[in-house]
This record gives sequence, structure tokens and C-alpha cells, in this order.
Amino acid sequence: MQAVQKIPLPSPATFEKELRDQYQPLVMRGAAADWPLVEAAQRSPDEALAMVRSADTGQPADIMLTVPEEKGRFFYNAEMTGFNFARKQATLTQLVDELQRQTADAAQPNGIYAGATPMRSHVPSLMAANPFPLAETLDDATARLWLGNATQVATHFDMSDNFAVVALGKRRFTLFPPAATKDLYVGPFDNTPAGQPVSMVDPLAPDMDRYPRYAAALEQAQFADLEAGDAIYVPTLWWHHVAASTPVNILVNYWHNDAAHGGGFMALMHALLSIRDLPAVQREAWRAWFDHFIFDADAPAAADHLPPAAQGIRGPASNERDAMMRQYIARTLMR
Repeated sequence: MQAVQKIPLPSPATFEKELRDQYQPLVMRGAAADWPLVEAAQRSPDEALAMVRSADTGQPADIMLTVPEEKGRFFYNAEMTGFNFARKQATLTQLVDELQRQTADAAQPNGIYAGATPMRSHVPSLMAANPFPLAETLDDATARLWLGNATQVATHFDMSDNFAVVALGKRRFTLFPPAATKDLYVGPFDNTPAGQPVSMVDPLAPDMDRYPRYAAALEQAQFADLEAGDAIYVPTLWWHHVAASTPVNILVNYWHNDAAHGGGFMALMHALLSIRDLPAVQREAWRAWFDHFIFDADAPAAADHLPPAAQGIRGPASNERDAMMRQYIARTLMR
């Protein structure tokens, strides 16, 4: 396992022109060191929490809660008939109060956090006072707040790119490239803790007897230890496990370039339905089709032998072509 590459905070233009297409995680040390929230956190966690409390609009947020015995791991229950946590609704102020109470009184606290809370609706003044330059120029980047204690998010991927900024506390990111998917022992697709499928392996205590191929995943893994003011870029489809280690932690993230309509994951689901269980010779035949029309370097030119008016859904990308393609898929699925 190697450390994620570290760079100074680039300009938005430099990031888009030179860095995004490298398709590698990047750590930007001190990228948000001048945030008022980070400066407050450096002085005192309570001061940072007071800023959250004062900015709270009072809208309920989704709160995840698990028992102390789970040690902050939010996951399936032992029988995989459900999950090891409960979902509740509370304001961020109520969550701050509970975090401060547990920090003061509980030797072994419950695992608790609010995840992906939209800052625009819940703490708009906090969002406005703490902007992140790389997200400011993106039309679809939404600031979201993660507030909790020493908890961990299971190894998962996102359908979008992500900037994540630690504002209070410490977090370790453990990341795996998409090529490691086969060695991560992916859990259910249709019953997940928080949206995307997760790896069944606990990176903090891996059971190598049960999951022996995880050793190969670790050979491809990267890690990053972040403190207040540090930021990380996580490209879409990169698996990542996130562990917060201090009694109170705040992270702000910005998902962007989201895959519309489920993106390639929906194509994968349809392939599971229509291709995976075919005889081997037919699967190989379909592999040739997918290589030619999807994965080969010259796939975008696979319809160039046709007049533009005849290329239809195989033509160059456009809003009109995409709408035509969705209509074609919908009609086919309804037969």
C-alpha cells in the first residue's frame, strides 16, 4: 500500500486541464487552511461545533446511530438480514449537543453521524463562509456536511467525482482502483447500507481466511491521512474506505460530474440480467460486441461508415442522441 500523491492546491483551470484526466486520487495539504471553520477547529473542537450550531436552520437531518460494540463501523448485521445501525431524524444542533455530551460523559460512545447533509439547506451561512475553489467553478458541485464521532464508512465507490475536505478531526482514506474490484468481495447490489454496493472486507480488521484475495487488493491500495484543512480528490469508481478517528469530526464534500440515470451501473445490471447466465460461447460473442462498440479505442468511430443521418443512437454524443437512446431502451424493456 502506498501513499496518495500530494500536491499544492491547484487552480481550477490547472486541475481540469492537467490533473483530472490522470484518474488518480490526489491529496492537497492545507487546501482549506484559511477556512474560518478550520481555524476555529484548530483552536478548539467546541468552537467549530459552535459555528455549526449558529448556522443551523433547524431542518431535520438524517442521523445514523449504532451501538458502542460496533466500534463506529456502520455495516450489515451478522446475519445480513438488515443493518447494524438505525436511521433517525434530528437537527444538526441536536447532533452537536449529543456529540458534546458523549465526549464529556461516555467512555464508550455510540457511533453517530450525519452524512451528506446538504449545507445549502441546513447550514447555508457556514457554506458561504467556507468555499472550496475547485468546487466553486463546477455547476453541479453541492457542498455536503458530514458530522460525527469516530466512525467509519465501509469501502464503497461513488458514481461521481468527489472533493472531500477535513474541517475538524482526522480521517484516513484507504483507496482501491476499479481494477481491484474482483478482490474486494463486493456485497449485495440491491440492499446496501447507504446507496452504492460495499466491500464485505473490514480494512481495519480484515479476515484473510475468509477473504484471501483481499491481499491482492492491498497491493493496489493507496492511503491518505488527513487533518483539518487537508483535502482529497477521489475519482469516480475508485473504491474508498473512510475512518474518522477523533472524538468529533467534520468533513465537507463535493460530489460532481454525477453519472446521469445510474450511468454504467445500470448497464451492468442489465448485462447481469441478459448476458451473464448465457452459455460461455455466447458470452464470448457478446464480449466481441462490447469491445467493438464500447471498449475499443476506436469505438466512437464504429458507425463512421454510415451517413450521419443513418447513425441514429450510434452517432456522436449529444442531448438529442441521449434522449433517443433512452427512448429506445425504454421501448425495448417494456416489450
